[in-house]
Amino acid sequence: MKKTPVICIVGPTAVGKSDVGVALSQRWQGEVISADSMQVYRGMDIGTAKLSLEERQGIVHHMIDVVSPRTTYTVHDYAMAAREAVQACHHRGHLPMIVGGTGLYVRAVIDHFDFTQTQKDTTLRDALTREAEEVGSHRLHERLQGLDREAANRIHPHDVRRIVRALEVVLTTGKTMRANYQQEESPLFPIMIGLTGERNVLYARIERRMDRMIERGLLEEVRTLLAMGCSSEHTAMQAIGYKELTGVLQGEVPLDVAIEQMKQATRRYAKRQLSWFRGDSRIEWYSTPEDGMISENFLTQIEQTIHRKLSDGASDV
Repeated sequence: MKKTPVICIVGPTAVGKSDVGVALSQRWQGEVISADSMQVYRGMDIGTAKLSLEERQGIVHHMIDVVSPRTTYTVHDYAMAAREAVQACHHRGHLPMIVGGTGLYVRAVIDHFDFTQTQKDTTLRDALTREAEEVGSHRLHERLQGLDREAANRIHPHDVRRIVRALEVVLTTGKTMRANYQQEESPLFPIMIGLTGERNVLYARIERRMDRMIERGLLEEVRTLLAMGCSSEHTAMQAIGYKELTGVLQGEVPLDVAIEQMKQATRRYAKRQLSWFRGDSRIEWYSTPEDGMISENFLTQIEQTIHRKLSDGASDV
């Protein structure tokens, strides 16, 4: 079976994935399929670091601004829509480029996991939900850590719905979330490019990004979302930045403290992202320039890998 080639640009937050995705798309007649679990939500622009239309430089971007932040959008929802976008892009004669740092979303598309077969136990789900209300979501999150550490590391301690679902799966099947995913034969041929850098450089970029988000009006963006009826019960509002600044607007924490919490949470998130992607042997890694400028030489190195992988894969573009 001749498979559809797809380029995947992955790595931790703030490493420069979006800029590289645009640059490569310009050179390869590509279209970007975002693999960011929070960029799917409309009205969440600053805090999710969405590229502006100007920054996209005419490159078509998919899987951005898909649903309301009050909507529950699952990885299954994402995978189905993103696969359609990949195939539509290919049929137009363009090269699909999956760009983002949500590792589960990337793998759900390229490895064609089927998320529909996991067990459901509504009685257990209701009992776990009541337990969360009584003892707090942190207690259930600690329980999940002991049963499915990978899922717990991916799910925020306040995200009751996803914690309950993960516990439901492992308690009813005796297997982790990952073990329950049924992997199908994929029609895609992924070429995996990982971006990384020195930890101190990456952390400095994260801090600058957080400061720029505040300067650009992230606090007002959160205020607008709350006025729309969004709350901590919605998955979207558990995103880094939105959760902390909700506390500011509700008078629970000073702004300077919240900003430091945002930076710390983002550094931890970047560390988790690297751990996830390091486990995928298909990824070829490149260190982005310390100044953040994507040079011609840097892009050429990545292109050499793409050429080599395409020739090895016997697939047409």
